[in-house]
Amino acid sequence: MGMFKQLKDMKKAVEAAPGLVDQSMQMADQAQQMAAAQQAAAQQAAAQQAAAQQAATQQAAPGAGGDFEPIAGVSLEQFAQVCKGLAAHGYDQSKGPEVAASMGIGPAEWQQALDGWNARVKANPAVAQGFSAAYHGS
Repeated sequence: MGMFKQLKDMKKAVEAAPGLVDQSMQMADQAQQMAAAQQAAAQQAAAQQAAAQQAATQQAAPGAGGDFEPIAGVSLEQFAQVCKGLAAHGYDQSKGPEVAASMGIGPAEWQQALDGWNARVKANPAVAQGFSAAYHGS
């Protein structure tokens, strides 16, 4: 009699198989839909972050006033170019006036610009972003 019970159980399992297959296919479809929704949300978040960074960069544009006004006639872009020029001298700060002079900036103006721009970069994240953009873009 045990064999008849086993056959009966097997018959029930075979009858249930199509329903289980359908359920698993539905779950697979739902998983794909969820993955697509998550990917879309991630892309939207990345686009929003890129837009926010672009807005910050636009705010950091020279001539935007306040903290972006030139110091001793030295713009943020010029300051970044001199700083980048120091790389050729192993970032030796004592070579700053020499590098600045090669770009038409006098030693007194360079010292004022160095002190002023360093203070602004430390105090204002938008200025720091503007410096970074000018340093890597120039």
